[in-house]
Amino acid sequence: MEMNSRKKEEDQFHIIHKVPYGDGPYVKAKHAQLVERDQEGAIVWFWKAINAGDRVESALKDMAVVMKQLDRTEEAIEAVKSFRRLCPKTAQESLDNVLIDLFKKCGKVDEQIALLKQKLRMIYRGEAFNGRPTKTARSHGKKFQVSVRQETSRILGNLGWAYMQKSNFMAAEVVYKKAQMIDPDANKACNLGLCLMKQARYDEAHSVLQHVVNRELPGVDDIRTVNRARELLTEAETWRPPAGFLPDLSVPDLDDDFVNGLEKLMNVWAPSRSKRLPIFEQIENFRDQLAC
Repeated sequence: MEMNSRKKEEDQFHIIHKVPYGDGPYVKAKHAQLVERDQEGAIVWFWKAINAGDRVESALKDMAVVMKQLDRTEEAIEAVKSFRRLCPKTAQESLDNVLIDLFKKCGKVDEQIALLKQKLRMIYRGEAFNGRPTKTARSHGKKFQVSVRQETSRILGNLGWAYMQKSNFMAAEVVYKKAQMIDPDANKACNLGLCLMKQARYDEAHSVLQHVVNRELPGVDDIRTVNRARELLTEAETWRPPAGFLPDLSVPDLDDDFVNGLEKLMNVWAPSRSKRLPIFEQIENFRDQLAC
């Protein structure tokens, strides 16, 4: 009875603190991180786990998270880059996600854009999700299935946000519109509206944002998103360009290989539609206008 009681207490401890079983360096790292709340000590043990080959993939990811929390983001980036070779091929996609998050944290926008484009190329080459149509993701302790289509829209949304950080609002607009064609979302609609406002296209922005306020898009259950759309609508009503203002008419910073790849991807998903999607026609028409 006493042994059973101790076993139950031990099991309960591992469940409550989410610490794995065992006594290796990775387990000690998780104990330092989750039980002792000793983040610096956890990093030391994570390093030992990586060097010992003990659950290297998990150790590398968890160490990067702890380093990010301690504002040691640059060090985390170098660690992931240096030791990802020790992880299996199936782990590389999730390690890319870790890197993207780290790039965002420390303001490495160009690196973020390059990696997001690489992930999109993997999708249209059929290499994403290790060739499977869906993958299991986790959020707030809950598991759920994500399709390639949803993942493409999510990555495009991140890419659009990265372009916005570079004030390349036209490129961001193109990417957000593409994301909305694949998997409409209220939050991305707000960002698209802001892109249009930044180009002084207030009527178009108003139309996009009104769909959010009217709760016509997925994601409008989040009242914060709806309130943001309302705030942007108010700004769109009050913002007016000064006399003689000309919006930026530069060609979007989207290389042809990237654009063609996305087009091929959507042709697979929507073969009954025109061979060229409207968004790509818009890009070509825009280039033709500039050439005139």
